[in-house]
Amino acid sequence: MSRHDFTAAEFEARRARLRSAMAAHGLDWLVCFHPVSIHWLTGAEAKSYQEFQCLLFPAEDDAIVVLTREGERNEFVDDARVDRLETWGGPEPEDPIERFAGLAADLGLGSARVGMEVPAYYLHPHHYARLREVLGPALVEEPSALVHDLKLVKSPTELGYIRKAAALADIGIEALRRALRPGQSELALAGAIIGATMAAGSGIPASPINLVTGRRTAYSHGAPTNRILQPGDFGNVEFGTTSHRYTATIGRQFALGQPTPRMLELYGVVREAADAMIATIRAGVPAVLPHEAAKAVIAKAGLDRGRVHTSGYGLAPGFPPTWGEPLHMFGGSKYVLEAGMVVTVEPPVFLGDEGLGARLIDNVLVTDSGAEVLARSGRDLIVVA
Repeated sequence: MSRHDFTAAEFEARRARLRSAMAAHGLDWLVCFHPVSIHWLTGAEAKSYQEFQCLLFPAEDDAIVVLTREGERNEFVDDARVDRLETWGGPEPEDPIERFAGLAADLGLGSARVGMEVPAYYLHPHHYARLREVLGPALVEEPSALVHDLKLVKSPTELGYIRKAAALADIGIEALRRALRPGQSELALAGAIIGATMAAGSGIPASPINLVTGRRTAYSHGAPTNRILQPGDFGNVEFGTTSHRYTATIGRQFALGQPTPRMLELYGVVREAADAMIATIRAGVPAVLPHEAAKAVIAKAGLDRGRVHTSGYGLAPGFPPTWGEPLHMFGGSKYVLEAGMVVTVEPPVFLGDEGLGARLIDNVLVTDSGAEVLARSGRDLIVVA
């Protein structure tokens, strides 16, 4: 898998687009740390993002260099399109920044114009401070979204993987329906979903499943626990499925027994808000407009205090702890939607004082004429009698 998931021509096209973007920024080199950037450019899937790792990408059509820990050498050799592989560590400790400094000197970065990604999660602050010292005045920009922005519009092959992931998410919802009953624990319910999706071919998603019931439905990202489901419970689940690391997410609301009027009200508001977003999404629309459509619905219902989360975001191939892209449908977003983007739709209402919350999550493909919902699972409130 990995480098074999795409043709050599597709990788070369990605690299050519990045070189053009670097030329527009006046960069000679880009140092990438985000594992999604490295994956998109090389196909690498190794867990080396847990330690120091980077890709040094030249503006000229020259060798692409990866520096990673020695323990990942074999996986990179087999699975990644890398021209030059350098490693640090091994049987004894080694300072990766000293190794980077020697490599930077060898490549001539000190006399070049260098850009460097500074992503959340994947670059230790102490390493960042030392890298700035190593690069000195050669470091002229920190364009952390440069690669991510190039990959927001998905290729036909990428869309094929995302559609497969969405079909796997539907399998997870069916497993939820079969397993949902009083007396079941949240963990057992989560296990039924995860087991069904992985047995059907899903990879391990970048972010753990969220599953909450009872008063815990007020938690926007609550993990499943040993809590036993009771008659009358309201509940919410969100999980991801993957195909070749390309992610689909889905979220559904459920009730054990007849839902109360307030439960029905919250579910109705988030569904109306999601529908308003979907009706707004199409190519050429500023990303903030679907958010504003959802916000208006929730505010009209008097529930804006419970809107504690983004209305939606772009979906990427995922590496822990996230599958999200920089594109957000949220206040202040500068992005414009384009055909071929895949975004989540998930406007929420979470009310801590009431111990209740509701959120539907769907993925949609942006098209020139509108939005295509990728999952086929019904969006109705799931009620177990």
